Amino acid sequence: MTLSLRSATEADLMAVGALHQRSRVAAYSSIMPPEALADPTPEAMGRYWVERLTWEGADHRMTVAERDGRLVGFSYLGPDDEGDPATGLLNAIHLEPDEQGRGTGRALMVDALDAMRARSWTRAVLWVLRDNAHARRFYERGGWRATGASRDDRIGPALVPQVRYAREV
Repeated sequence: MTLSLRSATEADLMAVGALHQRSRVAAYSSIMPPEALADPTPEAMGRYWVERLTWEGADHRMTVAERDGRLVGFSYLGPDDEGDPATGLLNAIHLEPDEQGRGTGRALMVDALDAMRARSWTRAVLWVLRDNAHARRFYERGGWRATGASRDDRIGPALVPQVRYAREV
């Protein structure tokens, strides 16, 4: 089975939203209450991505992963949210739940780091849910290290602690 990566198009965004919702439910169901994951719907998540790329498309990049023509993951990156011009932010890597452990996340991470390097960013950062041990192990295997910074963010009605990771590009 062949995995390929390409830049997302507007035609991909509703499917990306549905995948994003499935990925969140699978990844976060053991660490978040069900009501926090019930909303948004897959359709609302697709509209979210259409809107977000309308505003951020000039300086952000979404890559989709396809396995034999089926959308199985995506990554999203852009400038650092704290304003450091030498730093890129990996906003997201999400996979179809059945795609875990097949190298797709790693391929998306390597691609994102290459894209950051091409933009002359020398450092990469990301935020990950503090209690998402699986994701934290994934990033740590990829050379990311916790910086000690933390914040709380909302996913639906739930306040969710996050930790910041960084690595050199």
